[in-house]
Amino acid sequence: MSGLISDAARVTLPAAVLDALCGHLARADAPAAAFDAIGSATAALLGPGLLTINAWRRDSAEVERLWSSDPAAYPVGGRKHKPDSPWSRQLLGQGEVFVGEGDHALAAVFDDIAVIRALGLSAVVNVPVCERGQCVGTFNFLAARAAWAPGEVATLRMLAQMATPAVVAAAAAASRAD
Repeated sequence: MSGLISDAARVTLPAAVLDALCGHLARADAPAAAFDAIGSATAALLGPGLLTINAWRRDSAEVERLWSSDPAAYPVGGRKHKPDSPWSRQLLGQGEVFVGEGDHALAAVFDDIAVIRALGLSAVVNVPVCERGQCVGTFNFLAARAAWAPGEVATLRMLAQMATPAVVAAAAAASRAD
C-alpha cells in the first residue's frame, strides 16, 4: 500500500490525537459520543473553526444537522434545503469533496453567508459521508483562513470516514423519529 502514496504526499498526524480518537470511537455507545470525539480531534488537528455533521435526506433534498461544534449558531436538528446546484451535484450527487476559499466562494454556495461572516469564517471543506457509494451525509469544517493545504483536506476526509458509522446510525434514528 505504501506505493500508493508518494513521500511528498505523506501527512504526519499527531499519534496521540489519533490514538485517543480511536479509543473514544471504540467505546462510543451512541452517535453523539462518536461525534464529540471526532469534533475534539478535528479541533486538535486543525485548530478552531466550525464543524457540522449532517445527514443527507435525498427524498426531501435536505441536510439535517446531527452534530455541531457551535450549537448556538448551528443547532442540532436544523435542516437546510439543498436544491440542484453545481455544489449539490458535486458533493451530494457525485460524492466529491468541495473546497471553498474566500468570501466570494462561500457566498456563491451558502445561503447562510451572513452567519458565516459573523462567525469570522472564510473557508470551507465539505466532505461527503458515503456508504456503499452513496452520499448519506456531509462533514463540514469552516475556519478563518485564506486557503486549505492538501494535508488539511486529507485529514478532514479521514475524519469524515471515521464518522460514517455514527452518521448512518444517527440518520436512521432520525428517520424513525419522523
